[in-house]
Amino acid sequence: MLNLSGKTSLSSEEIMQKAKDFFGQKGLKLELTEEEPDCLTFTGGGGYVTATICPEEGKNRVEIITQEWEYHVKEFMSSL
Repeated sequence: MLNLSGKTSLSSEEIMQKAKDFFGQKGLKLELTEEEPDCLTFTGGGGYVTATICPEEGKNRVEIITQEWEYHVKEFMSSL
């Protein structure tokens, strides 16, 4: 299990779309099982990825918790 966070100047909408493209059907093909205005959860391959976006000091903090998708989460976070 991995808990990773970072800050970005991207908007919440941009982060959500990037996450959907990366983890969802266009990317790793994980199933989007939960979608809230500030949180997405994907499942598949025996694991999950949950991304939460929090506004902070003029930027957005992205927190991701994952099991089984650690390498891919690190790759996604480095793209932000």
